Amino acid sequence: MPVSRLYFYLIIVVYSCQSEQQQNIPSPKDGMAYIPAGTLNMGGDNKQADGDEYPKHKVVINAFWMDETEVTNRQFQEFVEATDYVTIAERPIVWEEIAKDLPPGTPPPPDSLLQPGALVFKATDTPVSYNDPSQWWEWVIGADWEHPEGPASDITNRMDHPVVQVAWEDAVAYAKWAGKRLPTEAEWEWAARGGLENKIYSWGNEDVNKGELKANFWQGIFPYQNEIKDGFFASAPVKSFPPNGYGLYEMSGNVWEWCNDWYHYNYYADEAAKSPNPKGPSDSFDPQMPYTQQRSMRGGSFLCNDDFCSGYRNARRMKSSPDTGLSHTGFRCVVNGKW
Repeated sequence: MPVSRLYFYLIIVVYSCQSEQQQNIPSPKDGMAYIPAGTLNMGGDNKQADGDEYPKHKVVINAFWMDETEVTNRQFQEFVEATDYVTIAERPIVWEEIAKDLPPGTPPPPDSLLQPGALVFKATDTPVSYNDPSQWWEWVIGADWEHPEGPASDITNRMDHPVVQVAWEDAVAYAKWAGKRLPTEAEWEWAARGGLENKIYSWGNEDVNKGELKANFWQGIFPYQNEIKDGFFASAPVKSFPPNGYGLYEMSGNVWEWCNDWYHYNYYADEAAKSPNPKGPSDSFDPQMPYTQQRSMRGGSFLCNDDFCSGYRNARRMKSSPDTGLSHTGFRCVVNGKW
């Protein structure tokens, strides 16, 4: 074979091999990280785990893409401007709808409080019992995603912070507009672990309070004294802390993230939880709030520490009613497979 033909032949072979490899490797998506398929050992990893994190069980997860960061105020503003969407916190309150998720006979609050708004965190003046969250949450009329702490606040200097005061319904609306969806709990935990198996945190097992700063969380006595060692009293701009093994930022701390699933305390004992790519239970159950239907949240927030909720653990589960906005709750989105 002449040298010229051999050279041409080799070029064809090399090009064919490269093309085949490229077809098997997903191309990067703007602002999203590729999460490979695999088997998740889902559930609690240490003594801090709650009862709803057991039994630990194996789940097969298909590949998907996930937003590298929590959805920011800038991104959510683009959605609102494009669609004229009005979040739940901005809509008139219908007491009859709220009462459906409360114990029968619960009296309505004064009409003066039944105005559009959201729950805002307020630090206490002294240490308090953790049994009464009303001591550090306050209903603020006029609080919403553009005014996270109330009418006097704004997001002008927080466009790269995660959007907060968004209810589950708001997060779903954004995801649909963006051509995405909310992750399942199983997908979220698989992604948070970043390729590490049975590790407590998204970075491994090193204590959150030791070594380099790893996340935005509460340092000090919650909810009374925050030492702000990480530099942030409330939310931090996205990408403020190192990513995990899959290139995802702030999977621990910053703000809680809505998942698609209903929350059910005993779901992990259900055979459906062990099926490939589980979609979550068909209904909600929380023994602490038996009348309230709730959706799952993951990841912890700037209000978490080891004394309070250790929410930045990979396996930690949290929940809230889907119509609730909070000043430490946001979300990120996913899309299936190679998109």
